[in-house]
Amino acid sequence: MHIDIITIFPESFNSIFNSSIIKIAKEKKLVDIIFHNLRDYTENKYRSVDDYPFGGGSGMVMMIEPLAKCIEKLKSERKYDEIIYTSPDGELLNQKITNHISTFENIIILCGHYKGIDERIREHFITKEISIGDYVLSGGELAAAVICDGIIRLIPGVLGDETSALSDSFQDDLLAPPLYTRPADYRGWKVPEILLSGHEAKIQQWRTDKAIERTKERRPDLLDKDI
Repeated sequence: MHIDIITIFPESFNSIFNSSIIKIAKEKKLVDIIFHNLRDYTENKYRSVDDYPFGGGSGMVMMIEPLAKCIEKLKSERKYDEIIYTSPDGELLNQKITNHISTFENIIILCGHYKGIDERIREHFITKEISIGDYVLSGGELAAAVICDGIIRLIPGVLGDETSALSDSFQDDLLAPPLYTRPADYRGWKVPEILLSGHEAKIQQWRTDKAIERTKERRPDLLDKDI
């Protein structure tokens, strides 16, 4: 997978993208991530990429010209499956979306800033808008990192155990069941006997029952979805 990230703070990704699963994916050459500093596409002598909104009001708006230039340059180099804009009013990110995007070959992620971007960019270039929650961040970099982490770990070959991602919460609209590891008895706090039985079918049924039970208790809205 090839990911182009448009941002005004490329350095903010350094620690996240050079550790853990994303680092492994890059080392295995399963994902290629390129950062594009939007300030490199402005002709403003101060390298500004924002301006006051027409009609007045508080805040600043990301300008159309540098955004258009950057996206058009990238589109001239390859065909993209999706051009994503991180926005508070986008579609709420969920496991179904990350599963789908993880199958793509090329994507662009545009990190929003200030009060947002010139609407004409959304109308003529953006193919998908994603929000990571009903709150506002200082910029779209954190949202872009969340999206990348969610999709990269699903790429075949990234995780040591490829079946691990299939048992994550939300994959089947259920929360994950309780998990335990050694020792089996710690301060008298014991692991459920069924998990020590070695009976695979009964263990799987226990996990399914517990997943449903936990979902009913904590996220009943997930069970109300049409499947």
